Amino acid sequence: MTGKALLKPHWLRVKAPQQQRIGEVAELLKGLNLKTVCQEASCPNIGECFAGGTATFLIMGPGCTRACPYCDIDFDKSPRSLDLTEPERLSEAVAQMNLRHVVITSVNRDDLSDGGASQFVACIKAIRQRSPLTTIELLIPDFNGNWDALAKVMGAAPEVLNHNIETVPRLYKRARPQADYMRSLELLYQVRQGWPKVYSKSGLMVGLGETDAEVIEVLKDLRRHRVDIVTIGQYLSPSPKHLPVDRFVTPEQFEYFRSMGETELGFLQVVSTPLTRSSYHAGEVQRLMAAHPR
Repeated sequence: MTGKALLKPHWLRVKAPQQQRIGEVAELLKGLNLKTVCQEASCPNIGECFAGGTATFLIMGPGCTRACPYCDIDFDKSPRSLDLTEPERLSEAVAQMNLRHVVITSVNRDDLSDGGASQFVACIKAIRQRSPLTTIELLIPDFNGNWDALAKVMGAAPEVLNHNIETVPRLYKRARPQADYMRSLELLYQVRQGWPKVYSKSGLMVGLGETDAEVIEVLKDLRRHRVDIVTIGQYLSPSPKHLPVDRFVTPEQFEYFRSMGETELGFLQVVSTPLTRSSYHAGEVQRLMAAHPR
């Protein structure tokens, strides 16, 4: 991880956030002792999302039992019990923020027998009871291939199930040493096979050392595994200790990925811009569901 860092191009400049609205959301989250991936993973869109009154909630954290060298979330492999008050606190935040669509993600919890599936279920039930009209999107880990854990989560009937493929298979050993490319594809396929009314989603980063041709192959793999929605965004290294940025992909190339995915491969939607993240503008999925009802 040596060498001179690449300079950010002009298209990665982010507008200054609206501090007052950010403060209101941040204070609400602090008061309820809730984490967001917006804060924990240093997301570049935090200003826009917090200013719009939305957030992606991070449960069972903040420590993750995996140490992916691209990620800014803290590493903690120690066994920890679940916080049984978390689902109620989360449902309170959803109600106070009056969210029409909520995204819930988690750290990897390989220390738990079900990878934390029961906590996802408890969060869904709490939100359904408090905010029955809110649609729910989950961004889940791979549960180490525990398909019983996956079935437990899917039995709680989220509207959208997201699991990020993250990068091309050649870079897994470097970027995702504890994950498995085929296992992630199998998880996404299991979702579509077992719960066909749920919208399946995945995402990947570019700029880690992949080629454009490898990105297209990943898109083809995802489509073969019947994924509906894909997000593609630029990798930004959180610090000199993390994997460096190999290249900055141009907006024109992002648009090519979008066009290829939607017009040639048949995804319902491909969100592909430099600042796209897996839960960025996730509320737009409601319009997608209205256009493609199941």
